[in-house]
Amino acid sequence: MISVKLSLLTFLFSAIPIQAAMCTALKDPGNIVDTVKIGLLIQDSKSIAARDGAKLAIIKANKEAAGRKITFGLVVRSMEGPWGTGSKQATSLIFDDKVVALIGSHDGRNAHLAEQVATKTQVVFISLWSGDPTLAQAFVPWYYSCTPNNDRQSEALCSEIYLKKHLSGVVFISDKSYDSNMAFRSFNKKTEESGRKKPVQLIYDGSDAGCREIIDAVKINKPDCIILSGEPSSARILIGQLHRLNIQIPLYGTLSLLDEKEIKEEDLKEYESCSVITSGHWFGTNGNNFRKEFYSRFGYYPGAVAAYAYDGTRILIEAVRNAGTSRENIQTYLSGIKYAGVTGEIRFDAKGNREGSAIMMNLKNGIPLQVGE
Repeated sequence: MISVKLSLLTFLFSAIPIQAAMCTALKDPGNIVDTVKIGLLIQDSKSIAARDGAKLAIIKANKEAAGRKITFGLVVRSMEGPWGTGSKQATSLIFDDKVVALIGSHDGRNAHLAEQVATKTQVVFISLWSGDPTLAQAFVPWYYSCTPNNDRQSEALCSEIYLKKHLSGVVFISDKSYDSNMAFRSFNKKTEESGRKKPVQLIYDGSDAGCREIIDAVKINKPDCIILSGEPSSARILIGQLHRLNIQIPLYGTLSLLDEKEIKEEDLKEYESCSVITSGHWFGTNGNNFRKEFYSRFGYYPGAVAAYAYDGTRILIEAVRNAGTSRENIQTYLSGIKYAGVTGEIRFDAKGNREGSAIMMNLKNGIPLQVGE
């Protein structure tokens, strides 16, 4: 568990300045008795897709509020700033804004901060994006994850690469981010457990010179396949360069490669050569309706970040509607939930990890489709 340099007790019981707070009160007309607030923590102010995904879930819930004596509101805070800002923002959401629960679309380092606050206050926290498996290792009953963690993703990658395709030499290309490095550590561990050849890790710094170095290293290592993890923009640069040099190597990607927004048309051709991990069968009836509603309201099509934010908000709404606003009751309800979401069925194991196997998907027109579809 990542330790917070400043005492959480200081955060919990001292005055907290409000930074970058955005409140969306989305009430339906009618006889509403109370508004239940949900707190959303985002990586930075540019994380609009997560905000919009959660907002759409709130809007839909309030449209469904006919005859109900409850409505929902969304309070959004950015975690950007000095280390520890995330703890302050999470604590402020709980004590100042009186949110009933926290959801978070950000990296693993910030997820650890939010998890620590949730543990101290016994408020449910649902991680919407980070695949860091160490978040569940503290066995905190208030923590849940909407995404398949890196261990689940690595199991799917190992199955596809080693068992189905019978490949051996793997080059794993990551960036310098915490989450990307955690993804490599998980894949390396799963590879060792299977008795396979150790993967080669290459770290891409995002520069043109760095791209050339990565390509040269790929040529030297002559891998059977490449796994990409990290920022989508960096991955697309590398994929494009591999194509231009006619380097024909099977490409795989972790969930992080699915962008905030649906992939731009000019990037589709390159991206469609890469198989990416997801949590399940996407964009059936529920998913198609979600895409249409999202585009109608926000003017762009949703990507993975928006979809997970939407699902995470919807399951919290489901919990409150069925169990009330008690922290303990929400936690108990989520522990047994089975929810048909946009990103597949959502249910949790005893540690809060999303249950079910991660699966390999190809992209067509920016939409994840199971390999072979």
